[in-house]
Order: sequence, then C-alpha cells, then structure tokens
Amino acid sequence: MGSVIQHMSRPNRIVSNARQAIAATIFLAVTMAGVAGAAPNLPETVPLPGQRPAGAAGDAARANKSACQKKLKALGVGFSPQPPVVEGGGCAIERPVLVERLAPGIALEPPALVNCATAETAARFARDIVAPAAKEHLGAGLVSVRQSSGYVCRPRNGTKKLSEHAFGNALDISGFVLADERTIPVAASGNRAVRDFLREVRGAACGPFKTVLGPGSNADHAHHFHFDLAKRRNGATYCR
Repeated sequence: MGSVIQHMSRPNRIVSNARQAIAATIFLAVTMAGVAGAAPNLPETVPLPGQRPAGAAGDAARANKSACQKKLKALGVGFSPQPPVVEGGGCAIERPVLVERLAPGIALEPPALVNCATAETAARFARDIVAPAAKEHLGAGLVSVRQSSGYVCRPRNGTKKLSEHAFGNALDISGFVLADERTIPVAASGNRAVRDFLREVRGAACGPFKTVLGPGSNADHAHHFHFDLAKRRNGATYCR
C-alpha cells in the first residue's frame, strides 16, 4: 500500500513544481517589462532646504517677485534686488530689496534692506501720507526719510521670538528731512506744528502697517517709529 501511495504522489509533486516554475517565469517577465517600459510615477526632483521651488510653485514665486518689483518701479522707488537672505535661527528674506529712494525726490537714508511688500508699503506711505502732512503742518516738502533699522537678525527685545526685522518685514523711522533743510526727529516735541505732523503720520500708519509703535509706547521706541507688516488673525492691527 505504501508503494502505491508513493507512486501516486510523485505526479502531484511534479505538477506543483511546474506551477511554481510557471509563476516564477511570469513574475520575471512582468518585472523585466516594468524595467524596460514606464518607470514608477515618482517625483522628478525633491527640493533641498533653501532651494527655490520647482515647477508651478517656482513659477508662482517668480511671478510674485516680478509683480512686486514692477509695482516698485511704477511708484518710482529706487531699489536693487538682492540675493535671498538665510541666517541661522530662522532669519530670512526670500526676495529682499535694497531701497535707496521711496519716491521721486524722497530718499531713504541710509538705504534699507527689506522685503518687497515692506518696500511697497513704505513707498506708498511716504508719498501719500508723510509728504502731504509735511507740507500741511510744516510748510515744506519732504526730501528724505531717516531709517534706523530695516533687516536685522535678532529677537524682540526681552523675548526669544524673532522680531519682524528678522524677516525684512519692518522699518524703523527716526526722522524726516524737509526741503528747507530742517530735520524733524521722531521724539517728544514742544513745537505744536511738529507734534501735529508726527501725530498725523503715526495715526495714518495704523492700517497700511499692522504694527505701529513710537514715543510713549515703551522705552525701546522713545526715539523712533516702528512700522511692520506682522500678520495677525483677521488682519488685526496693533497700534499704541
């Protein structure tokens, strides 16, 4: 009986081995076809940290840069594009510009490194608010805006959180120079016309800029206006 069972099981083993061989052959054929044909649908490139985005994202970034710089040129801003800024601790400006002139006839001294949005906002503000206010309250045209800080890689005073200056998103204004050569510092003043001028400039800044600080806000801002474009929920502003 044992010999009969052994004799009957041998064909079964042969069939099983044949099936395995066929399966292996099919698998090999499919694999080779995949190698010879279309490759797996993988990303063509994976951007490394600090690299500019490729494809549609890169095109959008370049379009935004071009649009902003076109606005600066239309406003008459004197500027030069700068390489991206990346420093340790998270300080960075993707598309910085060095601004030397805010509008025709209105210099920015010394030139400030800021992002393009800050440059545009400051240019419109100087042209539409500061210059007319100088004429109205002080009787002279505006020829220069004195700045004391644009891009600086540092935290906010007394905190570990990065300042908006660390992103080129802020500009500190320390004074204004008029066509009659008077310099109006940002500070407490006993001159009523100067007080009215500074009050109007400061009040009108709240809206175009999202943060406005100055004399009376705290000791750190006793001698300059701090203007920035910090993003807040629902576009809220912080002006004091």
